[in-house]
Amino acid sequence: MLWNYLEILVIVTRMQRPSEGRNKMKINRRETFVGLGVAMMASGLAAPALAQNRKIVVGALRFTSHSGSFVASERGYFADAGLDVELKFFQAAQPMALAIASGDVDYAVTAISGGLISLAGKGAIKVIGGALSEEPGIDGQKILASDAAFQAGLTSPAMLDGKSFGMTTAGSSFHYMGSKVAAAEGAAMSFKPLGKVGAIIGALKSGQIDAWSIVPHIAKPLAGSGAVHIIGNIADYLPNYQVTTVFTSAGNAVNELDMTTDFLNAFSHGVTDYNTAMIDRAGGDEGVDEMVDLIHKFVYTDRPREKAAPSIINGTMRINEGAALNVASVEDQLNWFLSEGLVDEGITLETLLDTSYAETSS
Repeated sequence: MLWNYLEILVIVTRMQRPSEGRNKMKINRRETFVGLGVAMMASGLAAPALAQNRKIVVGALRFTSHSGSFVASERGYFADAGLDVELKFFQAAQPMALAIASGDVDYAVTAISGGLISLAGKGAIKVIGGALSEEPGIDGQKILASDAAFQAGLTSPAMLDGKSFGMTTAGSSFHYMGSKVAAAEGAAMSFKPLGKVGAIIGALKSGQIDAWSIVPHIAKPLAGSGAVHIIGNIADYLPNYQVTTVFTSAGNAVNELDMTTDFLNAFSHGVTDYNTAMIDRAGGDEGVDEMVDLIHKFVYTDRPREKAAPSIINGTMRINEGAALNVASVEDQLNWFLSEGLVDEGITLETLLDTSYAETSS
C-alpha cells in the first residue's frame, strides 16, 4: 500500500532521532562500513551476520545496472550478512521512492527523481550511497532519435531544437538528462510524460516522440532494429554523472545502523563481482558468460539466453565500488530540480543525503 505524504511524514517523524545524535554517529558508521569491507577482502569472508536473518525487501528495475543486488542475492552475500532478501521489481523510479517511504521496500537502487527529493524533504528518505555512474572510457547512456526524426535531419543532439523528448514523469532522470543536453545545445524541446519505459520505447519506435536517452543495453538493441538511431552520448554532456543511487527510509538510515551497514556490505560485494567479471574481465570469456547467466535470471527473462546475452553485455557500465557517492553530481541534479521548481525550496544536500555510510567524492 502506498500511503500519502502526510501519513508518511507522521510515521517517519516518530522514528527519527535528534540531529545531535545523528552527528555523533557519522564517523562510527563510516568506520564500521570501511572496516568491515577491509576485513571481508582480507579474509574472503562475508560481513558478520549482524542483522540475524532479518527479512528485508530490496527494490530494483530489470536493468543490467541493478546487477549488484542480483549478484548479492544469487551468490548468498545478503544471506551471509544475515539478511533474508526479497527482490521487488518496479518499472520507474517514482513508485520505488514511494514504496521506500511507505515501508513497503527497505532499500533500493534507482535514479534521483523529483519525487525522491520531495520525500527526502519531508523526512522520509535518505540517499546513502552511489550505484551506476557515467565513466570516461566506459560505454554509457545513449541519446536516441526515432527513425522518422532521424530521416528528417535529427542526426545529432545539436538538432534537437523544436523536437519532443520522452520521459516517464516530470522530474524523472530522463527529464533531467534531456534538459541538460538541450541547455548545452541551446535547444528548446517539449517533454512528453509516458509513465513507463516500455511506453517510451513504443512511442520512439513509432515516431510519436523524436528523442530519448537510456542505458546502452536498451539503446543498442533498439538501434540495431533500424527503428531508432543513436545520435550522441550522455557522458559528453554530463561527465561523471551519478546515474543511480542507493537509498532507504530515514528511519532505517538513523535507527538501523547494523542492518543498513550489512546491506551495503553485501550489495558492494555483488558490485565488485560484477565489475570484476564484466568491466575488468578478470575471468575472461568464461567469467563473462557466468555473470551473464546470473543476470539473465532477472533481465530479459522473456528471451532465450543466446538472444539476451548481447544486450546484457552491451549494458555493461561500472557500478561504484563500496557504494561510493559522487556528491558533486547529486548537487548538480538537486540544483536543477530546484531551478525548475520541481521540488520545494529549502531542500538541501544535507536533507537528501546521509553521507556517513559510504565514501564520497566531489
